[in-house]
Amino acid sequence: MPQNKENAPLKNWAKFSTIAIQMGGTIFLGNLLGSWLDSKFEKTYLEGVCTMLAVFLAMYIVIKAVMQLNK
Repeated sequence: MPQNKENAPLKNWAKFSTIAIQMGGTIFLGNLLGSWLDSKFEKTYLEGVCTMLAVFLAMYIVIKAVMQLNK
């Protein structure tokens, strides 16, 4: 089945919007996990560490998705 060229920009916008939502969700869940670990182990640094790891993971996901769109 031939690809419709008119829907290509719409598909790209849809993919970019899901990337943004996924990035926000990943960072939020990383922060939530860090907060829970802080309270469970009575530490003060785990929330920041988990949030930063989630930011790096989200950036990796974005870069991977953009590279996939460029193929």
